[in-house]
Amino acid sequence: MPGARASRRVVTRSHVVHQACRLFLRHGTVDMGALAQDLAVSRATLYRVVGSRDALLTDVLWGLAERLLDGARRRRTRAGVDGVLEITRYFVTALRDSTPFAAFLRAEPETARRLLTGGCVHRRAVLAQRSILMEAAERDSLWPTSGIDDLAYLYVRVVESTLYAELLSSRRPDLALAERTARALLRQTR
Repeated sequence: MPGARASRRVVTRSHVVHQACRLFLRHGTVDMGALAQDLAVSRATLYRVVGSRDALLTDVLWGLAERLLDGARRRRTRAGVDGVLEITRYFVTALRDSTPFAAFLRAEPETARRLLTGGCVHRRAVLAQRSILMEAAERDSLWPTSGIDDLAYLYVRVVESTLYAELLSSRRPDLALAERTARALLRQTR
């Protein structure tokens, strides 16, 4: 019809993140062109909604990590330091066994290093670890809450050094060393 406006497709950030997670799980990456096509929007609209590919990947990576972490927390059978370490063990194993995550690390090492160890994913991981430590501290009187933020930060750095060993230093991950280090850290701060 002459004079009629073309209809616009409206997408929300949560819808975009959901679709991006699906793409990531299939391909180990998020191609913005393919995502725009899946959503039936222009790339310009997609970027207007998410800001940048890095911002979207941050939400995707954290969303997927959070699901694994929630599953690890539900599987925990122990209390105290052993419970904290058990959650970490389940999480690290699930993440390292993730084919899409491994593909992402191989295909985009610089992006992975930047987003996972220096950006919002890292900050969210520290907050999640803080919550895990607070649960253990409340239940078992393990740590003074005054230093819990520093403990969470250091604990996450120990875990990251193992999870991303190949990205950070071209070393093979040593899960046993990381667990001994994490255990020593948790016991020292009591």
